Amino acid sequence: MPVDSTLIPTGEIRPVKGTPFDFTTPTEIGARIDQDNIQLKYGRGYDHNWVLDDVDGTIKRQISVYEPTTGRYMEIFTDQPGVQFYSGNFLDGSIIGKHGIAYKHRYALVLETQHFPDSPNHPNFPNTILNPGETYHTVTILKFSAK
Repeated sequence: MPVDSTLIPTGEIRPVKGTPFDFTTPTEIGARIDQDNIQLKYGRGYDHNWVLDDVDGTIKRQISVYEPTTGRYMEIFTDQPGVQFYSGNFLDGSIIGKHGIAYKHRYALVLETQHFPDSPNHPNFPNTILNPGETYHTVTILKFSAK
């Protein structure tokens, strides 16, 4: 989903094929992150919502991430229509994590299943209105293994 310069979705939904946002086949996250692309410039990397395929309200595997050095493998199953992918673009080393390690620029991979950001302002996005007395329920499952 394209965003404006303040990282708010424009309301447009674009195909990812042939763009730096195409992860439909296994691709290293950093392989295209520095390409000359206005969307990557706005977010200083990835900080966008992806529209997931084949969403019908059931829980399905939508995302898989593999780290070949360690063999770590993560699968994400969800009933949500989108996922926000943030690549740690605004980290600057000022936050210190476990074992005294500084979180530097792009030291993160964040995948947040969700409805589309700014949905109330875009009639073509799925409805996110929750009325009084209604209950909102969603399921996201993270499965970790090693290959």
